[in-house]
Amino acid sequence: MDQCARCGFDYRLDAAEGAGSAISAGAGRLADLLTQTGVDLRTRRAPDRWSPLEYGCHVRDVLLVQRERVLAARRIERPTFEPMGRDERVDLDGYAEQDPAAVGRQLRDAAAMLVNVFARLGPDEWERTMQYSYPVAMERSLRWVAEHTEHEVQHHLLDVREQLA
Repeated sequence: MDQCARCGFDYRLDAAEGAGSAISAGAGRLADLLTQTGVDLRTRRAPDRWSPLEYGCHVRDVLLVQRERVLAARRIERPTFEPMGRDERVDLDGYAEQDPAAVGRQLRDAAAMLVNVFARLGPDEWERTMQYSYPVAMERSLRWVAEHTEHEVQHHLLDVREQLA
């Protein structure tokens, strides 16, 4: 995937070192939306879309999972990862029942933790690879992981904004 048709995100591997600031900013904007009062964050507006709170939980978990994957790729030559179970987590972790303010705080913390790991990558480490399972199984560089994570944040921020509009 070079560009997302839905949100317009462009995968620019040469800009991966800057993904951290965009991830932090996007996670912060999403956290702000989840801390609004008087807004229904738990209800799904359509059967095929998660609620704003569920999207927030998903993004939080993506940030945490990606952090662990990047750390592993720094230690292990070409690690392979199982899918994170994105759809299963919604029910298994009770996304819709979680406290929106807590999820907002966790989003900011997860983004800071991941950004710290990206900031510690040396120039040659951005080229390290892992076997990534989404959208299809293939070898991906840490540059791609950074860009893909930035895309996840931007894309789901759009999902939440559309529902709250």
